[in-house]
Amino acid sequence: MTLLSSITQDKYPPEGFVYIHEVIPTVKYEIRYAEDHNFIGSPIDGYEKPVALLTTEAAAALKKASTALEAQGYELKIFDAYRPQRAVNQFIAWAKDPAQEEMKEEFYPEVDKKQLFKLGYIASRSGHSRGSTVDLSIVENATGKEVDMGSPYDFFGPDSHHGAKAISPRQTRNREILLRAMQDASFSS
Repeated sequence: MTLLSSITQDKYPPEGFVYIHEVIPTVKYEIRYAEDHNFIGSPIDGYEKPVALLTTEAAAALKKASTALEAQGYELKIFDAYRPQRAVNQFIAWAKDPAQEEMKEEFYPEVDKKQLFKLGYIASRSGHSRGSTVDLSIVENATGKEVDMGSPYDFFGPDSHHGAKAISPRQTRNREILLRAMQDASFSS
């Protein structure tokens, strides 16, 4: 996929990028970094609107995954896609401030936030900043209800990992449905 290191504020979407909803009209958004329901507890720099961008190539691959999932009765729900470096910088600053732990109970109850980078939950250089990474789930077409994946979005703990032992067989199956569709569309986990 085309990898870009940054986007300027001059033109949105910038050349080579698209809004996901323009490629996949059925996509659902819950862009938590544009609001305060996230692991920091406040809106994140660079998330002025609850929309998501990807490179044109990544969006085309995501469309392929979406089509496969729709045939199984699901629609995509996007939590995050392109992430500006200034957002990553805010994550880094937050991680270094021991006083900011308002959201610990919900998002990282058993992890010392100083370990979030070492454990791989947050990266100082994010694949999201290239526009080729997407955080997502699936919802049922019939009900619009998000499918139970065994852990909430942005949960920093063992239950969020593929192959987690503490989740149910049904939750594991749900994860596999999404994982298979994404891999078949050329994404990697």
